[in-house]
Amino acid sequence: MRLVTYRAGGGMRPGAVVSVDGEDHLLDLSSISARVEEILADEARLALVRDAVAATDAASLPRLDSVTLAAPVTPGKILCLGYNYRGHVPDGVDATANDPEWPDVFVKTPNTLAAPDDAVVIPQGATDVDYEGELAVVIGRRAQRVSIGDALAHVGGYTILNDVSDRAWQRRQSQWALGKCSDGFAPLGPWVVTADEVPDPQDLLVEVVRDGVVTVSQSTSTTIFSVAFVIHHLSQVLTLEPGDIVSTGTPQKLAAAQEAHRPLGDGDAVTVRISRIGELTTTFTVAQEAAR
Repeated sequence: MRLVTYRAGGGMRPGAVVSVDGEDHLLDLSSISARVEEILADEARLALVRDAVAATDAASLPRLDSVTLAAPVTPGKILCLGYNYRGHVPDGVDATANDPEWPDVFVKTPNTLAAPDDAVVIPQGATDVDYEGELAVVIGRRAQRVSIGDALAHVGGYTILNDVSDRAWQRRQSQWALGKCSDGFAPLGPWVVTADEVPDPQDLLVEVVRDGVVTVSQSTSTTIFSVAFVIHHLSQVLTLEPGDIVSTGTPQKLAAAQEAHRPLGDGDAVTVRISRIGELTTTFTVAQEAAR
């Protein structure tokens, strides 16, 4: 199932996306729960949603594009990985030779969260803003010191995160926070695909398209640290709660894209698409100087 949060009546409501003849419609779920996080955390609620989806006449529902989507969940924590995809190596070379022993983990603060259709505002003075298309894990069950074998049982679903980054600020310090945490630098969505729809998170194709050109294309099978390991690893230190986001890193840009790369600017558009999940398109605009 695909679960969304949408704006209605001055508030937020959960919904399920139901397709008919290739067109997405919206089933309101507010009679079942107030938040997507609560649905993911409760098998009984999930069963009610599945029953409601199966029983609905999708053609009678409003079109999904008639509503305004919010971020599908409101995470208490957004935990991200740095280098987590192996690059291309020549034949005969051990691809794992340069693997780090542990994941490089950083956080994005709550002000970074953005809805799937929100434009990202490039701050004044930012000279090197970049995109990172990532598979994002949504925690469904509380996870504290879980084993690798049990880790995926704590996943509620998967979504897409664009880890927008200001490289100039990122390079100014060993800690990355100021390069990662400008307002709106974490577009998320457009929905959460429940975990039962993604039997193997290590078998997904992650692609990024910038202005019509594919700049990233790599399988999650090439990650250094699996989703299961990352959840296990993080849960040894902190408790993961329903709705928390664990973003699993971005593949390297393709060689031609690296050579042609330029910082994001006004009017640029970036689409992150992941097999079995969907796609997230983000447009960028430049902050206007405030009147003096």
